[in-house]
Amino acid sequence: MTLNAELRTFYEARQQQIPAKVREIMRRSGQELADSGQADRALAVGDRAPRFTLPTATGESRSLDDLLAAGPVVLTFYRGAWCPYCNLALRALQQHHDTITARGARLIAVSPQIPDESLTLTEKHDLAFDVLSDIGSDTAKQYRLAFDLPDDLAAVYDKLGFDLQRTNDGHPRTLPLPATYVIDRTGTIRWAFVNTDYTTRAEPADILAALAALA
Repeated sequence: MTLNAELRTFYEARQQQIPAKVREIMRRSGQELADSGQADRALAVGDRAPRFTLPTATGESRSLDDLLAAGPVVLTFYRGAWCPYCNLALRALQQHHDTITARGARLIAVSPQIPDESLTLTEKHDLAFDVLSDIGSDTAKQYRLAFDLPDDLAAVYDKLGFDLQRTNDGHPRTLPLPATYVIDRTGTIRWAFVNTDYTTRAEPADILAALAALA
C-alpha cells in the first residue's frame, strides 16, 4: 500500500469519529487555505534553498550548509507529533531511510515544536534521522510554507487537547504546509512536493526517484 493510500484509509475511518460541526470547520478551513494560493507561493523546483541552522531533539544543531557539504538533502516539513497524518508520513520515511542514505542523501524533518516534543516523537517512532525544531516557523516562512490557523480551527485544536501553545512555545497558530524538498549539493531545489491538504504527503517512491535523477 502506498503512503497516500494508507493516509486515505485513516482519513475515512477518522471522519466517522469526528462530530459533523467539527468536520465542517476542518473542511471549510482547508478549502480556504487551498483557495489562498499558499501552495503556489511556496518555494519550488529551481529555487535556491534558504539556509538554516536549527536545534535537534538532543540539543545539538544542524545547518543546511553542513548537510549539503556531505551530499543531497531530503527536507520534509510537518505539523507536529500531535498530527496522526504526520506520524504516518514520518514512519513511511523511516521505512525508506536506508535506501535514501544509500543514495548519498541525508533526511531531515522540521516542525515548529520545541525540542522536547521532537524527542518524544523520535523515541516513539525510533527515527534514524534528525528531527529539527523550527520554533516560530522562521525557516518555514523562508520556504513560504508558514500560515496561521483560523480562529475556529485553532479553537477546535485546543478542545482536542493538542496544546499548541506549549508545544510550539507560544506560537500556537502558525504551522507549515506539509512539504518535502530534494535539494542538491549546490543548494538548488531539484524536486518539490507542497500541498495545503495535510492528509496528502510526498510518496517515498517519488522522493527516491528524484534522488536517482540527481545521479
